[in-house]
This record gives sequence, structure tokens and C-alpha cells, in this order.
Amino acid sequence: MPLRLTTAGESHGPGLTCILEGMPAGLELDRDALDRDLQRRQLGHGRGGRMKIERDGVEVTGGVRHGRTLGGPIALQVRNRDYANWEERMNPWPVDGDVAEVHLPRPGHADLVGTQKYGLSDVRDILERASARETAARVAGGAVCKAFLAALGVSVHSHVIQITGVSAPRRPDLQPEDLEHVDESPVRCLDAEASKQMVAEIDRLRKANESLGGVFEVIAFGLVPGLGSHVSWEQRLDGRLGQAVMSIQAIKAVAIGDGIEVAGLPGSQAHDEIFYEPEQGYVRHTNRAGGLEGGMTTGAPVVVRGSMKPLPTLTKPLRSVDISTHEPAEALRERTDSCTVPAAGVVGEAMVALVLADAYRRKFGGDHIDDVMQAVGAYRQRIGWQG
Repeated sequence: MPLRLTTAGESHGPGLTCILEGMPAGLELDRDALDRDLQRRQLGHGRGGRMKIERDGVEVTGGVRHGRTLGGPIALQVRNRDYANWEERMNPWPVDGDVAEVHLPRPGHADLVGTQKYGLSDVRDILERASARETAARVAGGAVCKAFLAALGVSVHSHVIQITGVSAPRRPDLQPEDLEHVDESPVRCLDAEASKQMVAEIDRLRKANESLGGVFEVIAFGLVPGLGSHVSWEQRLDGRLGQAVMSIQAIKAVAIGDGIEVAGLPGSQAHDEIFYEPEQGYVRHTNRAGGLEGGMTTGAPVVVRGSMKPLPTLTKPLRSVDISTHEPAEALRERTDSCTVPAAGVVGEAMVALVLADAYRRKFGGDHIDDVMQAVGAYRQRIGWQG
């Protein structure tokens, strides 16, 4: 029984919608927890003026009654408060008067290719859907997936490990409690000194009309071994995680565990040796593989890193071409953030949670959450996993 998440809506339209299909009945949801993840997506030093307008929260319009899932599709809505300022330009229906088209595509954005692909003359018809504002709907659906995983003893967290040239020291042995207060950092970084330097770098480059990219890390704890499969390429969980995280706007590379570093190491230093301890069963004392071997979870924490490019909307625009005249021009100026790496980490949590929740649904099925928990318990007993 797979999970499916679909979103709809535009950046400055009336709102965003998420439809999540495949959740079992009886799962208890916490309204505050859903809203909290949406608010976390708005965090981070370097955000633009729109975060002062939006106060994101989830409105549930289907699939939940009295705080529990019903087993049918779950419908979630996130309203755009800024729509009041864009109603004429983004109204779903015709309006009186002319609305000026946008003809100045941004390098690095979906603008130009989107207008070519869909045969449109107005860049706004593309940029509104391509905007990272769409991820608010994903985070809403991801929060439901995190609630499902939590019922099975799984928690999903994220933190920022790099912004431009500033990197935090590696911490390979992180535990859930180490990540509890990461949102208190203005850049969601665990290292206080690196956090301070990242803030300074954002301030410096923002004054120079630049945007900044970086790297976030998502870690999932408490997963049973054997989620995913080695038998077909599309069932390999590392591939599914890579696609999910790469689908986040502006993400240009994904690594599982030490996937980049081990490419430069000999084999004896690249893998996680296996041991057996009677009180725990099979264990690995390192986690270079990021909790995945052969496309399947090993029982170690799953670690996924997303590398984000600098945002393509710049306060000092790059060179472009007017698509109506083909004359040289500066790219579109649009209200923008300087840095959204901290927020991207929260979106990464949602996408990783979706893939992992889907893996549990595919493996264990169950129409009610109690059925799922019973099936997981029986599997843990069969393989003797004490994690």
C-alpha cells in the first residue's frame, strides 16, 4: 500500500493544497505539531520580506476526524496571506483591465524553459508554480508522515552543515537529543561558532546583492533493517531518497552518508564492518553508508545530505533576454530571500519522512495504525532486531 503526496497551488495564488493518500486509519495527529513544522520552514537568517507577511498554518479539509485519520485521502491547505496583494494578477478568473506580462526569465530558474515547454508567453505562468513556496504544502504532508513514523518509533531531524564556504565540524555520532534545539540557531546549525560565521557571511553577501547556497543534513533514527529492496532499481531506497531530496527547488546534489567522501578512499576505509553482540544482534560501529546497503535500511540512522545552489533571484539581476523582443535585458527582479538553506533542511525532513513512511506502508501494509504496529513488531521479533 504505497503513499502518494500531490501538491497544487501557486506562490501568490489563494493558497496551496496537499493531498496525501495511503495513510492508515486511527493515526493520531497533533494540530500544533503540523503548524510547528510549517513555522520552522519559515525560519532562518537571510529570509526575505514575505516571511513577515505569511503566518503559515495547516487547515485540514478531509481525511481526519476528531484528530485521527480515517484511512482515506488527507486534504491539507495552506493559505497565502500575500494573495490579498496579488489578487488581480493571480485571480483564477478573468479580471477587468490588463495585467502586464513578465518577459524577463531568470538564469537558473524554470522561467525560460517552462515558457518554451508549455507554449506560454508570460513567465509568471511558470514561475508561480516553480517557486519554492510550493514546499509549504510538502511540509504539511510531511508532518503527517512524521506523525506516522513517530508512532513506529522513528524520528526525522535536520541541521545545516554548510553555507557557502563556512562549514560546521563533522559530528558522525549525533543522537536525536543532540538535534532537539537546533532551531534556536539563526541558521539551524549545531555548532555555535560556525553558526556565527554563517550569519556574518549571509550579511556580507546580502549587502553585495548576492544569494547563498549550502548543505543541510537529514537524519532518521529508529528505522528497522530491510526497508526498500535490492531486487529492482526502482525499489532501492537510496535512489528513492535521492530523487525526493533532489526534487526540492534549488537542490543540485544529494549524498547518502559519506557518499562523496568515500569516493576518494580505499575500500578498507569506505565500508562499515559488521559485528554481532548478543544483547543487540548485528551492529556496525560506523555509519559511512548512511544507514543503507544494497538499497535497504541497515538499522543504523539514515543520513541524507542535500546541496543547495544560490537562489537564482538576485537583487542585482544577471543578464538575460526579453522573450517578447529577443533584446538583451536584465533578468526579472522579484522579492527574494538571500539564503534559504535552513528552511530547505525542514523541507528535506518532509521529503525523507515521505519516502520512509512509504517504505513502511509498502512493507507492512495495514488498514489501521494498530495493524501496522503489530506487523512491525512481528517482523522485529523474526529478525531479532533490538534497535
